[in-house]
Parts: sequence; C-alpha cells; structure tokens
Amino acid sequence: MKNSIGKIGIIGLILLLTAGIASSFAQSQYPNLGQKELVIKRGFTQDALNCIECHAKKMPGTVEAWKSGSMAHAGVSCYDCHVVERTSPMANQCEGLKGTDTYISPMVSSKTCSRCHPGEVEQFLKSGHAKLASKAVMDVSKIGGKLIKLQYHYEGMGFIDNPDMKLDGLTPKNMPAYNRASRASGCQMCHGTQVEMGPDNKPLYETWPGGVGTRYPDGSVGTCTVCHTRHKFDIAEARKPEACASCHLGPDHPDIEIYISSKHGQQFLTHGEDWKWDSAPDTWEPGDYTAPTCAVCHMSGIGELSTTHNINERLKWDLMHKKSVIRSGERGDGEKGDKLMRKVCANCHGSTHTQVQRTTLDNSVALYNKYWDGAVKMKKELSEKGLLKKDAWRDGFQELMYYLWHHTGRRARQGTAMNGPDYAHWHGFFQVFQVYQDMEEIYNYRLKYNKIEELSHVMSSGPL
Repeated sequence: MKNSIGKIGIIGLILLLTAGIASSFAQSQYPNLGQKELVIKRGFTQDALNCIECHAKKMPGTVEAWKSGSMAHAGVSCYDCHVVERTSPMANQCEGLKGTDTYISPMVSSKTCSRCHPGEVEQFLKSGHAKLASKAVMDVSKIGGKLIKLQYHYEGMGFIDNPDMKLDGLTPKNMPAYNRASRASGCQMCHGTQVEMGPDNKPLYETWPGGVGTRYPDGSVGTCTVCHTRHKFDIAEARKPEACASCHLGPDHPDIEIYISSKHGQQFLTHGEDWKWDSAPDTWEPGDYTAPTCAVCHMSGIGELSTTHNINERLKWDLMHKKSVIRSGERGDGEKGDKLMRKVCANCHGSTHTQVQRTTLDNSVALYNKYWDGAVKMKKELSEKGLLKKDAWRDGFQELMYYLWHHTGRRARQGTAMNGPDYAHWHGFFQVFQVYQDMEEIYNYRLKYNKIEELSHVMSSGPL
C-alpha cells in the first residue's frame, strides 16, 4: 500500500515505527500499526474531488452521509478509503475510472482503518469480533464442518438431492448446487465470511458483504463498519445499544432484549434522548449518561479504564459455548476480565451490590454446567449402546440437547449476567429444566426397551 498511501492527497503520513507497540502478527498484517505520528493536511486532491462529484450524482445518499460525518470534517474522502493497488486481489474500476491508473475496491477492511486508527485495530484483532467471530462458520473443522452442513445440506435443502453429503473439503466454492440463502442472509451477516473473488475481481458465491469477522482476499480480517456504520461513522451511533442489536438478539442470545428489559435499559429508554452521546473517547463518563449501554460496560473508557476495541477484555466467563469455563487463551483472560468489569460497576454501584451480582452469575454458571454435564453423561451412555440416530436433527434426544445449550442455556446465563430476570428465569432456567426432563424421558425409554422410540414427543423446533 505504499504507493496508495503516497497518492492520498489529504493525508501526509510521517510514520515512525516504535518497537513493542504492536504485536509481530499485527505488524506483519497491518504494517502501520504502532506508528506514532500522524500529520493531517487539509484539502482534497483532484482524484478525490472527481470521486465525490461523480458519487454525489449517482449515490447521493452515501455522499450526504459522508458530508455530515467526522470523516469529511477531517478531510478523509472516498478515495482515501477505497483506493487500492492495481495488484490487489480486490482491485477493480468503476465506470468513472475506466482507462485510468486508479483502482478501487468497494470492500474496506480493518486493514484500511488501521492507517489512521492503528491502536483500535490492534485491539480489535485480539477480540472475539475478529477471527473468532468468523471461525464458527468458516473453518471446516469439527465445529465449522457441522455448521456448513447445517447451512447448506439442511437449511438449504441439500438433503433432498444428496442425502449422503460428506463434510470433507466443503467450501462455498465447491458447492455450487446448494442454495446459499440461509448462510448469505443470516449466518455470514453477523459472523462474517471468506470473500471469494471471480476473474473480474468481483465477489462470487454470495460471499460478500459479511459481518464483523469477514476475511478478505488480501489476507485482512474484520469489518469496522458493522458498528461504525458507513458513511457517517457517527460515534454516537456506535455507542447506542441499537448498534449491537443487529447481531446480539434472538432466541439464542437475546442480549438486546435482555438489556432493554433490565434496569439499565429502562433508564436508557426513559432518559436516553437527553444523554450526551458525542463526547470524545475516554471522556464519555457517567454524567453524560445515567446508566450504561453495551458499549459502556464492554468497550468505553470509564473511571480508570481506557477505551478498548477488544470486547473480550472485561469478560470472566465464556457464556456462549456448551459448557461455561473461565476465559483463557484467544478468548481472553477471565480472571483479569472479572476485575476489570468490577471496575466498570464501581462507577455507579457499591462493592456489596457488585459482589452479589457477580456471585449470582457464578452460581448460575455452576447450575447450568450441572445440567450440561448430566446431558453429556446420558448421551454418552446412549451412544455406547447404539441408541442414538446418526442424523442428530432427526433424533429427539439430540435435538433437545442442542436447545438445552444453544437456546435455553445461553438465555439463562446471559440473562443473569445482564440483569434480565425474565430471560434468566422463564426463558432460561425454567425451560432448561423442562428440556432436561424431556431428555431424561427419552433416555429412560431407550434404556428400558433397548430401542429408539418410533415417534418422538419432540413435536416442535424447540422451546420459544
């Protein structure tokens, strides 16, 4: 990108590499991470002005959003974010660029954002919003392979034409016969996708656009505009809970519903219109608001804590997976995360109140884990006796076990963590025990008669 950076008319970059600021991985993928000085020069080049003039006619909504946002006020143009090297695997030319030496891409990854926001991108790359987000739907591993089969073979109705579909080597590219609607409209819009390009350097197989963990052909990862929506990039927009609601909702992780029904959410709904949303980073503190949003607890500078784009930093437990464990490794440092989250709480609550909340969460995790361990024990015994169907989605026991974890169990844990009583109880542990007892009935029947029931009493797609 050296030549591209040199062509940017409104930004002159004086890059002083300082050792130890950026990780070696981040530096290799994003060479400008860790740079210390950024010199801004006002004004637009002729190339930038040409882009603005053309797009103002053809895409006036986009240009108007840009004009009213912080990027335009800082002198950052369409050209600065979208221009790429001719050799880039994403290089293309719109109608206005045909016959010129300028190449652009509609795809803007965190790598581009790192030119001006190296610290934020470095934090982001360490978070669950980067590679971890897309891992679940992209990696053809034990987990990823099952999800790919779910998206194409089951939800895409591939089972009608190919009931014996194999998992080995599955990618969107080598499955042209399958309908991708479920994956393209749902899974990848939150998790992300591996963008695949055709000979004209345009995306193929509905692999773009994608969500926060999207992986691009140039090796970069992450879509910052999932939260900082184009093209206004309004900081207030990213701080409001609606920014998180596009993905963190629904029967499996109803985080926005939990928040809105909590006391924090009640304050937001009642007084949020009067809060000050546009304070500078690390100056947005209690007083600007009277209750936290998702951003306050998980990302924003508050008290002695600085702003972070690593949403794992303040988390203790992994509340998403089949069994909750204290976070470690690539998922964060749970023991440290607990201390950091307590510091968030301390800005508005006393230590006794905070301790009760954290203890209740620990106890909820222990309760759910006990249910899950019991389910695993029953499944193991049924498997050893040959009393499980090969197709888990046609097996009442295995279907219920999925909902025990993926829906009711998540709601119970996350409802507790974010103070949503109805989700912790009626949508959570009340349904957890119902599902578990239904699993026990199936388990007892199969052991008693040494056969799989002919008609399962699991008559729906799971608890609501």
